Amino acid sequence: MDVFLDVLDTFFFDRLYALILPATNPVEDTVRESQKLYNQNIGRYVPLAPSPYVDASIWKRDDIVRQATSLFLIAWIFGLAMYLIGSMIVYHTMFDKRLMRHPHFLPNQIRLEIRQGVTAIPVIAILTAPFFLAEVRGWSKLYDFASEAPFPAYTWLQYPLFVCFTDFGIYWIHRWLHVPMVYRWLHKPHHKWIVPSPFASYAFHPVDGWSQSLPYHIFPLLFPLQKSAYLGLFVFVTLWTVLIRKSSVSRGQYLGK
Repeated sequence: MDVFLDVLDTFFFDRLYALILPATNPVEDTVRESQKLYNQNIGRYVPLAPSPYVDASIWKRDDIVRQATSLFLIAWIFGLAMYLIGSMIVYHTMFDKRLMRHPHFLPNQIRLEIRQGVTAIPVIAILTAPFFLAEVRGWSKLYDFASEAPFPAYTWLQYPLFVCFTDFGIYWIHRWLHVPMVYRWLHKPHHKWIVPSPFASYAFHPVDGWSQSLPYHIFPLLFPLQKSAYLGLFVFVTLWTVLIRKSSVSRGQYLGK
């Protein structure tokens, strides 16, 4: 996330914060003077000069509140985009629309699913931002290149280790969500969709969704993980969440068997 934040700071956030909270005495010739101070994370991969607005705000890049705000916006906007775009693609290409005639498919269900998903995502983003902040501040075990792995084979071992850790964690979190008292408060809204569409992938109580994502964020705090692997796994998990909702009802159930 630190690499991603460097890029978005350069092309978007520097200027945004300069407009909202301008510095009273902006530093002159900022780009030349700041070459060695900024974009060090992305600079490990490709050179990227800081924007002309890098010091034009009183909210500096290393301000923890600015970082938390930026990470919340990133999680919210990108999460929302991936949810809507991914769900729409799956809906139009893979979802069996005959399921919409199922007696348990609610009136206006897709609209209700989207409404619940859209309202849940910003809350999930708020709860997730501290984990991204920990990564940006260097409090995780994320690393850049395969040469930095604990040992050579770990480059491949990290993938099954990640899958086993996260699946194990999600299994027990899901079991906890079905404890009667917790279920009524958190998990029941998600089971409202007996015949889910792809838009049900994020249509749940935000704490429910966030709790089931915890293993993905806890793993890099405990175990080494290459940043590119983390990004790929994060995108995969997000898309998988949509894909597994494309049809949770069998053909036999649809036919009433």
